[in-house]
Amino acid sequence: MRLYDTLTRSLVELPAAPGPVRMYVCGPTVYARAHIGNARPFVVGMWLRSWLHATGYEAQLVHNITDINDKIYDAAPGASAELAARATAWYLEDTADLGLGMPDHLPRATESVPEIVTFIEELIVRGNAYAVDGDVYFRVASFPEYGRLSGQRPDQVEQGEEPNLRKEDPRDFALWKANKPETEDTWWESPWGRGRPGWHIECSVMAEEIYGPAFEIHGGGLDLVFPHHENEVAQSRALGHPFAQIWAHNGMLRFTGEKMSKSAGYTATIRETLDKWRKEPVLLFFMTAHWRKPIDFSDEVMLSAATQWAGFQGALRVPHAVPGSGEWQRFAAALNDDFNTPEALAILHSWRSSGYWELLRDGLRIFGLELPDVAGTGPPDDVDELAQRRQAARGRADFGEADRLRAQIEALGWEVQDAPGSYRLVPRP
Repeated sequence: MRLYDTLTRSLVELPAAPGPVRMYVCGPTVYARAHIGNARPFVVGMWLRSWLHATGYEAQLVHNITDINDKIYDAAPGASAELAARATAWYLEDTADLGLGMPDHLPRATESVPEIVTFIEELIVRGNAYAVDGDVYFRVASFPEYGRLSGQRPDQVEQGEEPNLRKEDPRDFALWKANKPETEDTWWESPWGRGRPGWHIECSVMAEEIYGPAFEIHGGGLDLVFPHHENEVAQSRALGHPFAQIWAHNGMLRFTGEKMSKSAGYTATIRETLDKWRKEPVLLFFMTAHWRKPIDFSDEVMLSAATQWAGFQGALRVPHAVPGSGEWQRFAAALNDDFNTPEALAILHSWRSSGYWELLRDGLRIFGLELPDVAGTGPPDDVDELAQRRQAARGRADFGEADRLRAQIEALGWEVQDAPGSYRLVPRP
C-alpha cells in the first residue's frame, strides 16, 4: 500500500503486512462542540485502520485530545478545566455516533505533563532549548532541517505567537509557558516555575509515550503542517528520534452553498450534522473526495450523499448476481493506491447496480456502513421512518425538508402517496 507523504512530496510504500503500522492522528483542541470539519481526520484515520486490518496489518491508531491550550483559557476564564472535560465528552460522544468504533488510544495532554517536562529538560541539556523568566523556547537555529516539512524558508518563519523580546530569535517557539494567574486558572510545577506546556510539545510527547521514538504515520489536517507539525519534527529529531516515517495531511472542509456562504464564519457541528442527516450520509459524504483534497460541505452535497445511501439501502431489490474473480482486487487496488475513496465509491455503486450483494456488504463495512440482512417485500424500516419524518415536516409546513425526504424515499425505490392526514408507500414503477 502507498500513501502520499508531505515530507518527501511523494507516494511512500508502507511496510509489508503484517507491519506493524502505528498511526498518530492529531485530534481536537477541546473548547467547544467540534465542527464537522474536525471529523475528517478522525474518519480518515479510522477508515485507514479498518482497511489495514482487513488486509492483514497490525494497525494501531492514536488520536489525542488537546486539553491545555490558550483557546480553552479564553473560552472559559476561571473554569478552563471544566470546559475542557465537558468538550472532551462531547467530542467522544459525537465521534462515537459515527459508528466507526474508537481509536486504540485517546491520550490527553493533561495526563502527560511530567513526561513533557522531562522532554523539555533533555532539549535544554542538548542546547536545543533555553529558559527565560519562567518560559522555555525551542532554539530554531539549532535544528538545520527546520522548514523542510512545510517548505518554509527558515529565515522567513513566523510562529504566529505574540512578539516576545525575551526570545533569542523571533522564530523560536514556546515549549513551556509561565503561568499568567490573571487569565490562566490551571498550572503545573516545573523546574522553571509554575506554568503549562506549549501546544507543539504536547503531541511529540504523547506520540512517543505510546509508540516510542519512531512510528509509521503521523496524520492531521493540512492546516497543521506549519507551525504545529514542523515544530513537532524539530523537537523530536533534535533529540535524535526518527519520529514519523510518513506525514499524511487531509484536505480541509469548506462550507459552501447559498445558505452557508451568506453567513460569514458559518460552521455546522458534528452533532448538528448527524442529527440532521444521520451517520451514513455523513460517511458517504467524506468518501466523495480524496482524503488529501478539499471537500465542500453544503445542504446540496449532503442531500446527494443521503440519496446515494438510499440507493445502497435498496441494493437488495436488485437480483443477486455472481461477480467475476477480479472484482475485489479492483476495489483493493483503489484503496492501496493512496487510499482513493472516490474510486472505491464508484466501484461500490457498480456492485450495487450489478447485484453483487456480498461484495457490496463487505466493501461498505470497511467504511462503517451496514446494509440490511434481507430484502423485505414491503417498505424497509428506514423508508418508513423517512416517510414519517416527511409527514412531520409537512405538518409543521417545512416543505423544503419534506421535498428532501421525498427525494431520499424515491431514490430508495419507493413513492409516497399523500392522503388527508396520512400517506402510503408503494414501489416505484
